[in-house]
Amino acid sequence: MNAVQERVRALRAEANRVSLTPLLVRVGVFGTVLVGLLLACPVEMLTARSLLALAVVAVLPAAGPRRGWPTFAALVTVGGWVVASAGYGRPIALWRLIAVAAALYLGHTLCALAAVLPYDAVVDPDLVVRWVGRAGAVLLATAVVGIVLTWLGEIGGDDGFRAATVAGLLVAVGLSGLLGWLLRRR
Repeated sequence: MNAVQERVRALRAEANRVSLTPLLVRVGVFGTVLVGLLLACPVEMLTARSLLALAVVAVLPAAGPRRGWPTFAALVTVGGWVVASAGYGRPIALWRLIAVAAALYLGHTLCALAAVLPYDAVVDPDLVVRWVGRAGAVLLATAVVGIVLTWLGEIGGDDGFRAATVAGLLVAVGLSGLLGWLLRRR
């Protein structure tokens, strides 16, 4: 009995040491993953039991960001998207595609931040603001490029798709060159 009481005391002491910023980052992981899951999965499948299962899937990466749970949650999100589009015939809407991709990216980057923050870390709030600001800039740039490429694809039928493909390849080559330059600059 003393061993059990000692474990309870140790758990209580650890819980009392939890600081607010790492806890908020993990809440952000949960919220982002849950939003992505809800956007990806078909509405016809959303019952009380499936909502509970999706909530559990969203809690797992928040509780264990260093493990394989973020990958599992991303795979469930992508699986929900595939089931919704292939199994239920939901048309692929650009806004939903961008929103699901944004939720996947934001969930991934918040898991990376949560993985390096111990529960009891004292963190400057500017660190989290800069981290989320960079992620927001990436999301905004990605959404703009996606919308522009979609617009290019709609102009001129098959020639529009060719122009969108060439523009997408140029963006990919430009970003690869930029990343290579940044790595050599170190």
